[in-house]
Amino acid sequence: MDPKSRYQQERNDGKEQRAIAIVDAATAVFIKKGIEKTTMQDIAKEANIGIATLFRYFPKKEKLVVAVAAKRTENTYETFRDISADSGTALEKLERLMDHFIADVERPDNPNIKFMEDFESYAAHSPEPLEDFESFNELYRATSREYSKIIREGQLDGSIRSDLSVSETLTTVINVFGIFSRKLSLQHNILSFVSDLDAGRQLEILKRMILDYLRNRP
Repeated sequence: MDPKSRYQQERNDGKEQRAIAIVDAATAVFIKKGIEKTTMQDIAKEANIGIATLFRYFPKKEKLVVAVAAKRTENTYETFRDISADSGTALEKLERLMDHFIADVERPDNPNIKFMEDFESYAAHSPEPLEDFESFNELYRATSREYSKIIREGQLDGSIRSDLSVSETLTTVINVFGIFSRKLSLQHNILSFVSDLDAGRQLEILKRMILDYLRNRP
């Protein structure tokens, strides 16, 4: 590589690393203060950069909000992809995915769950669609495709009932298990909430109900 090209490559790499550092700083502030209460000045201070530098990378706060959400969703997608490519029957893979959700709930004060709940509320109350939201949606769709792949695989390997609609089953499992696990995690922070059954045990029971429904019985 000639010196000019090497310089340009190093410059681009430096910009990419700076953008990653800004997203990490924004993540920390969003989780600590909440999205609505966070200012760009807060993020610049956390990232140890000037406000003008921050605006060169992210001209609007909502672009940072979506960038953080996309990064958190990318981590989930990678987990789904790894489990999908792993060995075992499709039903066993679905159980591993649900165990992943249960493990998240059992982590006290899980920052990922807190942020995603805040993000969904922020996006829902935005007067207009958030800029760059398509990048988040594409990751969500990619995650859904991995889930669909597992269900289809299960119908082929005989571990999952063949009479189920893949899209309907996918939507139901994600909504019921994913959203319920997140709500249970957030309830750890509600001092007035009292339950005789801990969150992990509730999700374990729900997991068994879902797997029993999906299981093929020749």
